[in-house]
Amino acid sequence: MHATLPLLEVTDFPAIRRHSIETLQVNLGYRCNQRCLHCHVNAGPHRTEMMDEKTLELIVPVMKACDIKTLDLTGGAPEMHEHFRPLIKAARAEGIRVIDRCNLTILFEPDQEGLAEFLAENHVEVVSSLPCYSLENVDKQRGKGVFDKSIAALQALNALGYGQADSGLLLNLVYNPQGPSLPPDQITLQADYKRELFDHFGIVFNELYALANMPIQRFGSTLISKGQFHDYMHLLRDNYLESNLAGVMCRSMVSVDWQGGLYDCDFNQQLGLTLAGESKPHLSDLLSDDAAQKAICVAEHCYGCTAGQGSSCGGAL
Repeated sequence: MHATLPLLEVTDFPAIRRHSIETLQVNLGYRCNQRCLHCHVNAGPHRTEMMDEKTLELIVPVMKACDIKTLDLTGGAPEMHEHFRPLIKAARAEGIRVIDRCNLTILFEPDQEGLAEFLAENHVEVVSSLPCYSLENVDKQRGKGVFDKSIAALQALNALGYGQADSGLLLNLVYNPQGPSLPPDQITLQADYKRELFDHFGIVFNELYALANMPIQRFGSTLISKGQFHDYMHLLRDNYLESNLAGVMCRSMVSVDWQGGLYDCDFNQQLGLTLAGESKPHLSDLLSDDAAQKAICVAEHCYGCTAGQGSSCGGAL
């Protein structure tokens, strides 16, 4: 796989600082039951990196110490961590909002019985990637058979109340472009998704998040192989909007890798760009220093979050 960091380190992206920490985004490990082309984590079935129990046990105490309200769980497939469910129970017992970035097909893995019911019982917000509402496009990006399983999973979540009005169970979907292009208007695309998924499958959901693909890891390497990397970077830079700087996710979150290392965002994590000015900062450091008001480490890929309508873990800015 081609390294992308050497192509991103030199940048004129504006200097920015974190305001506060509202969200702790935790990568529980890189093991996943899927292997998607756009995956910036390079996750897959054969990855072995998973957070150890000692590090995992720090998560809730750190959130309480820093008064962090939201726990955003990601991977890989975060559900594949053996302590996924106990962690959620511990967080919810403290009144912490929990988000599960779920790939949907994980609900049908042999060792995941009762997963959907568990998420509903604990009022976990589900954020799920569905790159299109058509079989051909989804299976092209995520693998043969993924679309049908994703539809079945969404129907199962709907049956439990997810996405239904007044249920309190939030179900949000994520769109990524198929290739090196910016996502279309989120509001328009959301209307298309809601119409197509309901008309053809009876599926309802709350919101659609339209995210730009980041030129790092598997997607960035593919761009290099196809000779498209520099053109994509020009596209991101040419569509930069200064107004998006106020809402970028790194201003209100800290990202944690499977070893407990701290980063400004999930993308910096995959590039190995730790918190600015810090030498291998660890989750345990937040017990004495909450990292608020500190400078954020930026590079060329940051234009991906600020191009066009903007892009964050919560969709367009």
